[in-house]
Amino acid sequence: MSPRVYLETSIISYLVGWLNPTNLLVAHNQEFTRDWWSRSRGAFALYSSAVAAGELGRGEIARANERLAFLSGVTMLDVNESSLALAVELLGRTRIPQSAQVDALHVAVAAVHGMDYLLSWNCKHIVNAVILPQVYAVCRDEGFEPPFICTPRELVGV
Repeated sequence: MSPRVYLETSIISYLVGWLNPTNLLVAHNQEFTRDWWSRSRGAFALYSSAVAAGELGRGEIARANERLAFLSGVTMLDVNESSLALAVELLGRTRIPQSAQVDALHVAVAAVHGMDYLLSWNCKHIVNAVILPQVYAVCRDEGFEPPFICTPRELVGV
């Protein structure tokens, strides 16, 4: 069985649109994501959720449709009561701020559904070395093995 990867919104967003001309790091990460998508995605079973679809569907309609098209070959996970409850715990017991409820929900959905990895470029609230130990501890306290949370840079060579 292929390793299971939950795609958070930023991954799909980095695949679509123009390279960021004002932030070279973001532009490089966009290119890296596109390379990962073309070379590595086939080694994984890809998943996402209505949480990501809702975020990707915002904004200019043509771009939103282009982003949503990337989800067509991705298995969509349910946002169930367990996911919602775990997100509440993550918000209350980690440094994920209340303003980042959707970020906590991405983590919760991935953990509840037993994903092996959660792939994201959101290093403020998701792929954050200060927050991750807390996130992993809360998930385990609540009976879920957390996914390994990383950027595409860490998920290569498989």
